[in-house]
Amino acid sequence: MESEQSADTPQWGIVDLRRATEAAGVALWSWNVETDRITMDEHGFCLWDVGPQGEITFEDLSKKIHPADRDRVRNAFSATRALIGAYDIDFRIMCDDEVRWISARGQGDDAGIVGLVMFGIFLDVTDRKQAEEAHELLAGEMSHRVKNLLAIASGLTTIASRSAISAEAMADDLIARLSALGRAHDLVRPRPKGENAALVGDLISVVLAPYDDMGAFSGRVRVSVPRIATGDGAATNLALILHELATNSVKYGALSVGTGTVDITCTVRENNVLLVWTEHGGPPVVKPGEMGFGSKLVTRMAAQLGGSYSSDWSANGIIVKLDMKKNRLAA
Repeated sequence: MESEQSADTPQWGIVDLRRATEAAGVALWSWNVETDRITMDEHGFCLWDVGPQGEITFEDLSKKIHPADRDRVRNAFSATRALIGAYDIDFRIMCDDEVRWISARGQGDDAGIVGLVMFGIFLDVTDRKQAEEAHELLAGEMSHRVKNLLAIASGLTTIASRSAISAEAMADDLIARLSALGRAHDLVRPRPKGENAALVGDLISVVLAPYDDMGAFSGRVRVSVPRIATGDGAATNLALILHELATNSVKYGALSVGTGTVDITCTVRENNVLLVWTEHGGPPVVKPGEMGFGSKLVTRMAAQLGGSYSSDWSANGIIVKLDMKKNRLAA
Protein backbone atom coordinates (compact mmCIF):
# COMPACT_ATOMS: atom_id res chain seq x y z
CA MET A 1 0.00 0.00 0.00
CA GLU A 2 1.50 3.33 -1.08
CA SER A 3 1.58 6.18 1.39
CA GLU A 4 -0.21 9.34 0.38
CA GLN A 5 1.65 12.66 0.30
CA SER A 6 0.02 15.68 1.90
CA ALA A 7 -0.35 18.96 0.09
CA ASP A 8 2.44 20.40 2.24
CA THR A 9 4.96 17.72 1.25
CA PRO A 10 7.69 19.35 -0.91
CA GLN A 11 7.89 18.09 -4.47
CA TRP A 12 11.56 17.63 -5.32
CA GLY A 13 12.52 17.99 -8.96
CA ILE A 14 15.64 16.98 -10.86
CA VAL A 15 16.99 20.54 -10.71
CA ASP A 16 16.53 20.66 -6.93
CA LEU A 17 18.30 17.34 -6.45
CA ARG A 18 21.12 18.47 -8.71
CA ARG A 19 21.58 21.61 -6.61
CA ALA A 20 21.68 19.48 -3.46
CA THR A 21 24.37 17.14 -4.79
CA GLU A 22 26.44 20.05 -6.09
CA ALA A 23 26.21 21.81 -2.73
CA ALA A 24 27.36 18.61 -0.99
CA GLY A 25 30.19 18.00 -3.47
CA VAL A 26 28.71 14.64 -4.45
CA ALA A 27 29.52 13.05 -7.81
CA LEU A 28 27.04 10.47 -9.14
CA TRP A 29 28.14 7.32 -10.96
CA SER A 30 26.73 4.13 -12.38
CA TRP A 31 28.56 0.95 -13.34
CA ASN A 32 27.33 -1.64 -15.80
CA VAL A 33 28.75 -4.81 -14.31
CA GLU A 34 28.37 -6.66 -17.62
CA THR A 35 30.01 -4.17 -20.02
CA ASP A 36 32.27 -2.52 -17.37
CA ARG A 37 31.00 0.86 -18.59
CA ILE A 38 31.11 3.74 -16.10
CA THR A 39 28.73 6.71 -16.39
CA MET A 40 29.28 9.83 -14.28
CA ASP A 41 27.83 13.31 -13.98
CA GLU A 42 29.84 16.44 -14.81
CA HIS A 43 31.22 16.73 -11.29
CA GLY A 44 32.47 13.15 -11.51
CA PHE A 45 34.46 13.86 -14.66
CA CYS A 46 35.95 16.99 -13.03
CA LEU A 47 36.77 15.06 -9.87
CA TRP A 48 38.66 12.40 -11.82
CA ASP A 49 40.18 15.04 -14.10
CA VAL A 50 38.96 13.34 -17.28
CA GLY A 51 37.05 15.06 -20.04
CA PRO A 52 33.42 14.04 -20.56
CA GLN A 53 33.36 11.00 -22.83
CA GLY A 54 30.68 8.93 -24.43
CA GLU A 55 32.32 5.69 -23.34
CA ILE A 56 34.52 5.22 -20.28
CA THR A 57 35.15 1.98 -18.44
CA PHE A 58 36.31 1.10 -14.98
CA GLU A 59 39.56 0.01 -16.60
CA ASP A 60 39.97 3.55 -18.01
CA LEU A 61 39.47 5.10 -14.58
CA SER A 62 41.85 2.56 -13.03
CA LYS A 63 44.71 4.22 -14.90
CA LYS A 64 44.12 7.33 -12.77
CA ILE A 65 44.21 5.40 -9.49
CA HIS A 66 47.42 5.62 -7.49
CA PRO A 67 49.56 2.53 -8.27
CA ALA A 68 49.71 1.61 -4.56
CA ASP A 69 45.90 1.51 -4.38
CA ARG A 70 45.01 0.13 -7.81
CA ASP A 71 44.80 -3.60 -7.06
CA ARG A 72 42.99 -2.98 -3.77
CA VAL A 73 40.34 -0.86 -5.51
CA ARG A 74 39.85 -3.35 -8.34
CA ASN A 75 39.38 -6.21 -5.88
CA ALA A 76 37.01 -4.13 -3.76
CA PHE A 77 34.81 -3.17 -6.71
CA SER A 78 34.71 -6.76 -7.94
CA ALA A 79 33.63 -7.87 -4.47
CA THR A 80 30.79 -5.34 -4.14
CA ARG A 81 28.28 -7.64 -5.83
CA ALA A 82 28.80 -10.22 -3.09
CA LEU A 83 28.84 -7.64 -0.29
CA ILE A 84 25.58 -7.32 1.64
CA GLY A 85 24.58 -3.77 2.54
CA ALA A 86 26.31 -0.44 2.15
CA TYR A 87 30.01 -0.21 1.33
CA ASP A 88 32.59 2.52 0.97
CA ILE A 89 36.26 2.55 0.05
CA ASP A 90 38.81 5.37 0.13
CA PHE A 91 41.65 5.54 -2.38
CA ARG A 92 44.01 7.96 -4.11
CA ILE A 93 43.94 9.14 -7.71
CA MET A 94 46.60 11.02 -9.67
CA CYS A 95 45.67 14.27 -11.41
CA ASP A 96 48.92 15.35 -13.04
CA ASP A 97 51.18 16.00 -10.02
CA GLU A 98 48.26 16.34 -7.61
CA VAL A 99 47.11 13.46 -5.41
CA ARG A 100 43.40 13.39 -4.53
CA TRP A 101 41.62 11.13 -2.09
CA ILE A 102 38.30 9.73 -3.32
CA SER A 103 35.63 7.94 -1.32
CA ALA A 104 33.40 5.61 -3.36
CA ARG A 105 30.11 4.65 -1.72
CA GLY A 106 27.17 2.52 -2.78
CA GLN A 107 25.12 -0.60 -2.06
CA GLY A 108 26.43 -4.12 -2.49
CA ASP A 109 24.72 -7.46 -3.02
CA ASP A 110 23.14 -6.08 -6.23
CA ALA A 111 20.89 -3.91 -4.06
CA GLY A 112 18.72 -1.74 -6.28
CA ILE A 113 20.37 -3.05 -9.41
CA VAL A 114 18.53 -2.20 -12.62
CA GLY A 115 19.53 -3.84 -15.87
CA LEU A 116 22.88 -4.97 -14.45
CA VAL A 117 23.74 -1.37 -13.53
CA MET A 118 24.90 -0.47 -10.03
CA PHE A 119 24.76 3.06 -8.64
CA GLY A 120 26.80 5.04 -6.15
CA ILE A 121 28.59 8.30 -5.39
CA PHE A 122 32.13 9.68 -5.32
CA LEU A 123 33.25 12.18 -2.69
CA ASP A 124 36.45 14.23 -2.60
CA VAL A 125 37.87 13.51 0.89
CA THR A 126 41.35 14.94 0.28
CA ASP A 127 41.14 17.54 3.06
CA ARG A 128 40.02 14.95 5.61
CA LYS A 129 42.75 12.51 4.63
CA GLN A 130 45.43 15.18 4.77
CA ALA A 131 44.21 16.17 8.24
CA GLU A 132 44.33 12.51 9.33
CA GLU A 133 47.86 12.12 7.95
CA ALA A 134 48.97 15.31 9.73
CA HIS A 135 47.45 14.02 12.97
CA GLU A 136 49.20 10.65 12.60
CA LEU A 137 52.50 12.41 11.84
CA LEU A 138 52.09 14.63 14.90
CA ALA A 139 51.24 11.63 17.09
CA GLY A 140 54.29 9.76 15.81
CA GLU A 141 56.50 12.80 16.32
CA MET A 142 55.26 13.30 19.88
CA SER A 143 55.83 9.62 20.70
CA HIS A 144 59.31 9.89 19.22
CA ARG A 145 60.06 12.99 21.29
CA VAL A 146 58.88 11.42 24.56
CA LYS A 147 61.10 8.37 24.01
CA ASN A 148 64.02 10.64 23.13
CA LEU A 149 63.49 12.81 26.20
CA LEU A 150 63.70 9.75 28.45
CA ALA A 151 66.95 8.71 26.75
CA ILE A 152 68.28 12.28 26.97
CA ALA A 153 67.51 12.50 30.69
CA SER A 154 69.51 9.30 31.23
CA GLY A 155 72.36 10.64 29.10
CA LEU A 156 72.44 13.99 30.90
CA THR A 157 72.54 12.19 34.24
CA THR A 158 75.62 10.29 33.06
CA ILE A 159 77.25 13.52 31.84
CA ALA A 160 76.55 15.28 35.15
CA SER A 161 77.98 12.37 37.13
CA ARG A 162 81.36 12.49 35.38
CA SER A 163 82.57 15.68 37.00
CA ALA A 164 80.41 15.76 40.15
CA ILE A 165 82.31 15.95 43.45
CA SER A 166 79.20 15.48 45.59
CA ALA A 167 75.57 14.47 45.32
CA GLU A 168 74.53 18.10 45.81
CA ALA A 169 76.84 19.26 43.04
CA MET A 170 75.55 16.56 40.71
CA ALA A 171 71.95 17.53 41.50
CA ASP A 172 72.66 21.21 40.78
CA ASP A 173 74.43 20.34 37.52
CA LEU A 174 71.64 18.02 36.40
CA ILE A 175 68.92 20.57 37.24
CA ALA A 176 70.79 23.19 35.21
CA ARG A 177 71.08 20.84 32.24
CA LEU A 178 67.42 19.84 32.40
CA SER A 179 66.42 23.51 32.60
CA ALA A 180 68.54 24.21 29.53
CA LEU A 181 66.88 21.24 27.84
CA GLY A 182 63.50 22.79 28.62
CA ARG A 183 64.56 26.07 26.99
CA ALA A 184 65.82 24.16 23.97
CA HIS A 185 62.59 22.19 23.79
CA ASP A 186 60.64 25.46 23.56
CA LEU A 187 62.34 26.03 20.22
CA VAL A 188 61.04 22.80 18.71
CA ARG A 189 57.40 23.84 18.80
CA PRO A 190 55.31 25.99 16.43
CA ARG A 191 56.22 29.63 17.00
CA PRO A 192 53.46 32.25 17.29
CA LYS A 193 53.24 34.52 14.28
CA GLY A 194 55.29 37.64 14.81
CA GLU A 195 57.49 36.15 17.56
CA ASN A 196 61.10 37.20 17.10
CA ALA A 197 63.34 34.44 15.78
CA ALA A 198 66.98 33.86 16.73
CA LEU A 199 70.34 34.00 15.05
CA VAL A 200 71.60 30.62 13.92
CA GLY A 201 74.48 30.77 16.39
CA ASP A 202 72.20 31.65 19.31
CA LEU A 203 69.79 28.91 18.36
CA ILE A 204 72.61 26.33 18.30
CA SER A 205 73.82 27.62 21.68
CA VAL A 206 70.42 27.10 23.32
CA VAL A 207 69.74 23.70 21.78
CA LEU A 208 73.17 22.22 22.55
CA ALA A 209 73.89 23.85 25.93
CA PRO A 210 72.53 20.89 27.97
CA TYR A 211 75.04 18.50 26.39
CA ASP A 212 78.30 20.43 26.91
CA ASP A 213 80.25 19.48 30.05
CA MET A 214 81.72 22.97 30.33
CA GLY A 215 78.93 25.16 29.00
CA ALA A 216 77.97 25.98 25.45
CA PHE A 217 80.82 26.32 22.95
CA SER A 218 83.61 26.20 25.56
CA GLY A 219 84.16 22.46 25.86
CA ARG A 220 82.97 19.45 23.91
CA VAL A 221 80.63 21.33 21.58
CA ARG A 222 82.52 23.68 19.26
CA VAL A 223 80.66 26.01 16.93
CA SER A 224 81.85 28.25 14.12
CA VAL A 225 79.02 29.97 12.26
CA PRO A 226 78.66 33.41 10.66
CA ARG A 227 75.95 35.83 11.73
CA ILE A 228 72.81 34.50 10.02
CA ALA A 229 69.24 35.25 11.07
CA THR A 230 66.41 32.74 10.93
CA GLY A 231 62.73 33.40 10.35
CA ASP A 232 59.93 32.21 12.60
CA GLY A 233 59.16 28.98 10.72
CA ALA A 234 62.78 28.18 9.80
CA ALA A 235 63.93 28.50 13.43
CA THR A 236 61.56 25.71 14.48
CA ASN A 237 62.66 23.44 11.63
CA LEU A 238 66.37 24.03 12.27
CA ALA A 239 65.92 23.53 16.02
CA LEU A 240 64.17 20.21 15.35
CA ILE A 241 67.11 19.07 13.23
CA LEU A 242 69.72 20.11 15.82
CA HIS A 243 67.69 18.56 18.62
CA GLU A 244 67.47 15.26 16.73
CA LEU A 245 71.22 15.22 15.99
CA ALA A 246 72.07 16.00 19.62
CA THR A 247 69.69 13.30 20.85
CA ASN A 248 71.28 10.67 18.62
CA SER A 249 74.77 11.79 19.68
CA VAL A 250 73.89 11.42 23.37
CA LYS A 251 72.34 7.99 22.77
CA TYR A 252 74.83 6.47 20.32
CA GLY A 253 77.49 8.97 19.21
CA ALA A 254 80.29 11.22 20.45
CA LEU A 255 78.32 12.76 23.32
CA SER A 256 77.59 9.31 24.77
CA VAL A 257 81.19 9.08 26.06
CA GLY A 258 83.33 11.51 28.05
CA THR A 259 85.98 11.96 25.34
CA GLY A 260 83.71 12.74 22.41
CA THR A 261 83.38 16.14 20.77
CA VAL A 262 81.10 17.76 18.20
CA ASP A 263 82.06 20.45 15.69
CA ILE A 264 79.38 22.54 13.98
CA THR A 265 80.50 24.73 11.10
CA CYS A 266 78.54 26.82 8.64
CA THR A 267 79.46 28.44 5.34
CA VAL A 268 77.43 30.77 3.13
CA ARG A 269 77.76 31.09 -0.64
CA GLU A 270 75.25 33.38 -2.31
CA ASN A 271 71.88 31.79 -1.51
CA ASN A 272 73.26 28.48 -0.22
CA VAL A 273 73.95 27.77 3.45
CA LEU A 274 75.87 24.61 4.33
CA LEU A 275 75.83 23.47 7.96
CA VAL A 276 78.15 20.56 8.82
CA TRP A 277 77.87 18.51 12.03
CA THR A 278 81.04 16.45 12.69
CA GLU A 279 81.56 14.05 15.61
CA HIS A 280 84.93 12.89 16.96
CA GLY A 281 86.05 10.49 19.68
CA GLY A 282 82.83 8.56 20.07
CA PRO A 283 82.18 4.84 19.81
CA PRO A 284 82.21 3.19 16.36
CA VAL A 285 79.03 3.99 14.48
CA VAL A 286 77.25 1.77 12.01
CA LYS A 287 74.79 2.97 9.39
CA PRO A 288 71.31 1.65 10.23
CA GLY A 289 69.66 -0.68 7.73
CA GLU A 290 66.43 1.32 7.55
CA MET A 291 65.61 5.00 7.87
CA GLY A 292 64.07 5.60 11.29
CA PHE A 293 61.49 8.18 12.28
CA GLY A 294 64.21 10.62 13.34
CA SER A 295 65.95 10.48 9.97
CA LYS A 296 62.63 10.91 8.19
CA LEU A 297 61.87 13.92 10.40
CA VAL A 298 65.25 15.54 9.65
CA THR A 299 64.84 14.89 5.93
CA ARG A 300 61.37 16.47 5.95
CA MET A 301 62.57 19.52 7.93
CA ALA A 302 65.53 19.98 5.57
CA ALA A 303 63.21 19.90 2.56
CA GLN A 304 61.10 22.65 4.14
CA LEU A 305 64.27 24.75 4.34
CA GLY A 306 64.71 24.32 0.60
CA GLY A 307 67.62 21.95 0.93
CA SER A 308 68.74 18.42 1.65
CA TYR A 309 70.21 16.28 4.41
CA SER A 310 72.99 13.73 4.02
CA SER A 311 75.13 11.68 6.41
CA ASP A 312 78.54 10.04 6.17
CA TRP A 313 78.92 7.14 8.61
CA SER A 314 82.66 7.53 9.04
CA ALA A 315 84.52 5.18 11.38
CA ASN A 316 85.75 8.26 13.30
CA GLY A 317 82.22 9.56 13.82
CA ILE A 318 79.16 10.57 11.85
CA ILE A 319 79.33 13.62 9.59
CA VAL A 320 76.02 15.27 8.75
CA LYS A 321 75.61 17.91 6.06
CA LEU A 322 72.56 20.15 5.94
CA ASP A 323 72.29 22.18 2.73
CA MET A 324 69.75 25.01 2.97
CA LYS A 325 68.59 28.04 1.01
CA LYS A 326 69.39 31.35 2.70
CA ASN A 327 66.10 32.94 1.68
CA ARG A 328 64.16 29.95 3.07
CA LEU A 329 66.18 30.08 6.28
CA ALA A 330 65.16 33.70 6.75
CA ALA A 331 61.47 33.04 6.04
